[in-house]
Amino acid sequence: MSRKKHLLSGMLFLMIFVLPAWGAVRLPRLISDGMVLQRSAEVKIWGWADVNEKVKVSFLNKVYAATAGVDGQWSVVMTGLPAGGPHTMTITGTNTIVIKNILIGDVWICSGQSNMELPMERVRPIYEAEIANCENANIRHFSVPQKYDFVAPQADLSAGKWEPTNPQTILKFSAAGYFFARELYAKYKVPIGLINASLGGSPAEAWMSAEALQEFPAYYQEAQRFKDANLIRQIETDDKVRIDAWHAQLRAKDAGYQNPAVSWKAPELNSSDWTPISLPGYWKDSGLGSVNGAAWFRREIILSDALAGQPALLILGRLVDADSTFINGAFVGTTSYQWPPRRYAVSPGILKTGKNVITVRLVNSSGQGGFVPEKQYALIIGRQTFDLSGQWNYRLGAVMPPLAGQTFIRWKPLGLYNGMLAPLLSYRITGVIWYQGEANAGRALEYRTLFPAMIQDWRRSWRQGDFPFLFVQLTSFMAIQEQPSESNWALLRESQTKTLAIPNTAMAVTIDIGETGDIHPLNKKDVGIRLARAALRLAYGEKIVHSGPIYQSMQIADDKIIISFTETGSGLVARDGELRQFAIAGADRKFVWAKARIEGNQIVVWSEQVKSPVAVRYAWADNPLGANLYNREGLPASPFRTDEW
Repeated sequence: MSRKKHLLSGMLFLMIFVLPAWGAVRLPRLISDGMVLQRSAEVKIWGWADVNEKVKVSFLNKVYAATAGVDGQWSVVMTGLPAGGPHTMTITGTNTIVIKNILIGDVWICSGQSNMELPMERVRPIYEAEIANCENANIRHFSVPQKYDFVAPQADLSAGKWEPTNPQTILKFSAAGYFFARELYAKYKVPIGLINASLGGSPAEAWMSAEALQEFPAYYQEAQRFKDANLIRQIETDDKVRIDAWHAQLRAKDAGYQNPAVSWKAPELNSSDWTPISLPGYWKDSGLGSVNGAAWFRREIILSDALAGQPALLILGRLVDADSTFINGAFVGTTSYQWPPRRYAVSPGILKTGKNVITVRLVNSSGQGGFVPEKQYALIIGRQTFDLSGQWNYRLGAVMPPLAGQTFIRWKPLGLYNGMLAPLLSYRITGVIWYQGEANAGRALEYRTLFPAMIQDWRRSWRQGDFPFLFVQLTSFMAIQEQPSESNWALLRESQTKTLAIPNTAMAVTIDIGETGDIHPLNKKDVGIRLARAALRLAYGEKIVHSGPIYQSMQIADDKIIISFTETGSGLVARDGELRQFAIAGADRKFVWAKARIEGNQIVVWSEQVKSPVAVRYAWADNPLGANLYNREGLPASPFRTDEW
């Protein structure tokens, strides 16, 4: 071959393997079988093909034409699509793609952290009937893969598919999202598409674009730092080595494994010298004290011949932090961190006549370990339930220094916007439902500017104007305080309330449906229903009361303070007796519990201990148990304070 021909061949090789070459028409993951398209709006259908390739899209007796640009991208826009379906779409270039079972209706983004991510599988114990009777092909769900990227916004998703609602698929659906969609479908009988882009533990800044983060220099710089793939690998490697070493040392020190012939999980172990303990409860409240390491817990249960050998379900509420659980020495389940509920299937043949031994090895790497109160602890065999709360026995296996926290790269600024949100931005939507804030509670005042900036960033990125953005206010959680006190969660709720100044936003208040010992309360039906009420008002123009009372203003009248509200609906009410969770203070800023009564659409607050009051707070706590101010429509008042101390 001549040198000239060799050079030309080499150039051709480089062109083939370096320049973009889409080849056949390719579609994004969202545009696929079973998709829900937005009704009565400009709907974009897009994809990739060879440069200058002609593409035709046939849908509802119309043909739309496009030509792929120099970047290989093409798109067409459809308008005025009527609700209904199912329909078929044909896309033709050098190849032909047929998309089947398309519905036209309303598309909602479900986003935030774990309380939005939380699937129906997790809340199954209280929604068995809903799951069994959920069949509805007109409610569909698309799970966005949990990916991050700090380098650039991604053009497409790595996986995902549209799934209709049935008793099998629903278990993976966002629980809050499903109940929201169910309410809307019941009202309008219009197909609903849910796109679930959420990730547990994620802070708001992880969902913001590089442009928006420039208003928050520290977060912007952190996002730039994590563009370094070598840095990410080093952090992940260092964390893994450190964490693995801690657990290896714990295992080596654990007295429960020192005798290879009879470990502490063995049912024949003589545990007469173990210490009694009442469970559920935390280590700090028992003889164990505030230690980190591994502790073993044993409980005996006597079964009849009729129950021996049967399959069973072992429910161990919530454990802090990681457990390995055995029955009669047989392994039945493990969970590596504290939040998931323990529901372990016990295989046939494990249970026996007479004495059965349940053993839990519980590892607590930091903070307070224990069996979380207010949860169910039981062994269920057929129709019989054996309560496992009460006396157990325990023995400390090993004590370790606290394990330093892990660096979660996926929560860093920008990463989730690029990896999970950017691929959705061309898809037409009705609006967003958002449940997040727990991860930002330690920076609650910052959230006043961060959260509105995120909403505006999403609207700018989607280029759909001020679409409805509906969010859930933090629920009640953590220890109950006997006296009025400060609270980061209350401050975060206040920041969320102030965000209502952003046009076309609404907030679902949920302080009455939280759980003291669980950041993931099971009641997601009321969350969805309250979000749906907000949607009826903002997205569908219904003239309904969509919110509980919101603080408006205060007036001092002698030794009392009079509070006025918006969103009072058809009137204020106190549930279950006199108003509770009101506190009042004078110029000394010392709050005491106050008396309060309803007068028309106002609340009068006073205390004999404060003769010259200047400020009132309501439900101002992490967990404002007993807060009972509602409107007659059954929606709780948002926590508030009149001061800015």
